[in-house]
Amino acid sequence: MGFEKDEASSSSHVLHIPREDTPLLSSQKHLSSPTKTLANVFIAIVGSGVLGLPYTFKRTGWAMGSLMLFSVAFLTYYSMMLLVYSRRKLESNPKSPKLPSFGDLGFAVCGPIGRFAVDVMIVLSQAGFCVGYTIFIANTLAFLFNYASVEHPNPKILGISPKSVYIWGCFPFQLGLNSIPTLTHLAPLSIFADVVDLGAMGVVLVEDVLVYLQNRPVIQAFGGPSVFFYGLGVAVYAFEGIGMVLPLESETRDKGKFGKVLGLSVALISLMYALFGVLGYFAFGDETKDIITTNLGRGLLSCFVQIGLCVNLFFTFPLMMNPVYEVLERRFCEGRYSIWLRWSGVFVVSLVALMVPKFADFLSLVGSSVCIVLGFVLPALFHLIVFKQELSFLGLACDGAIIVLGICFASYGTFSSLLDIFSIKA
Repeated sequence: MGFEKDEASSSSHVLHIPREDTPLLSSQKHLSSPTKTLANVFIAIVGSGVLGLPYTFKRTGWAMGSLMLFSVAFLTYYSMMLLVYSRRKLESNPKSPKLPSFGDLGFAVCGPIGRFAVDVMIVLSQAGFCVGYTIFIANTLAFLFNYASVEHPNPKILGISPKSVYIWGCFPFQLGLNSIPTLTHLAPLSIFADVVDLGAMGVVLVEDVLVYLQNRPVIQAFGGPSVFFYGLGVAVYAFEGIGMVLPLESETRDKGKFGKVLGLSVALISLMYALFGVLGYFAFGDETKDIITTNLGRGLLSCFVQIGLCVNLFFTFPLMMNPVYEVLERRFCEGRYSIWLRWSGVFVVSLVALMVPKFADFLSLVGSSVCIVLGFVLPALFHLIVFKQELSFLGLACDGAIIVLGICFASYGTFSSLLDIFSIKA
């Protein structure tokens, strides 16, 4: 959720040259130790998706949700390493240019079509993250300040739903933040965002344990096959960060250890996610809400945690949208800054957030659609093309299976998530 993730996903904020064959990031001056690399991977992957995991475990069951989460973690690590191996293979040619980003690799493997595919997926995923942030902010503020009760089941503010009021109330401020042309002035906010994330998760975990010891609600281990794709989408969303793996590997001092460091990072994150999801569901059972922090009530500590998360995501919004602007400005404005394009992006994100009723359902939609394609299908496809003359039958089968299953899961998962969203809205 921090600055590193956006820099990794970015298209041209360093070079600002709108050419298809231009490397996206300049050479790095400072190389990272294994410890710093582990920390950077953690910062780049952990985001708001974790807040929807307890509700997902409620629907899938804690055992099914955990198995799904660990499976997605392994596939995420495997796909990230496919990108690393593909880049190393191409750069082993002395005449090959450096390929510091996902988009550069796509261009080297498939030409303009490869970069276009990566650009489209990055735009949709990054904008999707920001839609999720906006939904979280609006729903959380509505819960805190316009709580529905028996007497007022549908509270209004001047005849307008609280969610609409908070979304459009944030809109002019987001126009200002998203008008800032460089990330340099926003970079310190990423540190604040990550500290708040970890602090909030710690508070929620302690509260979950205390509530579970008091209530011990009825829980289920398996939720049935009908919720498989829903859980898959949320799990994939939670492991956001595929675009950062190549820049981080480029910055690593000992590249031979990068695979082990990345594997350790993903393993720790998956354990943390599983613990967060299981404890949240164990604490509240069938009462688990789509944003777990709203289960904490409206006490002083809970209020501070939720407002802190809202502030965190509010300032993270322009950081996450920066890669979107860079791709669009490179393609439609010849790399020049365009305030109207940026303002249009904020408007579209706000409009979509207004139309989607539930935070966790949107996580599933983004994860099931663009995140599966960006995180699994494209890495396997690029690896298959680069190593097609050297792969064994097993290697070909693995890459082919990931591509085919990824496309099938993305198609059906997107359809299933849209049904959930529109059935709830109806």
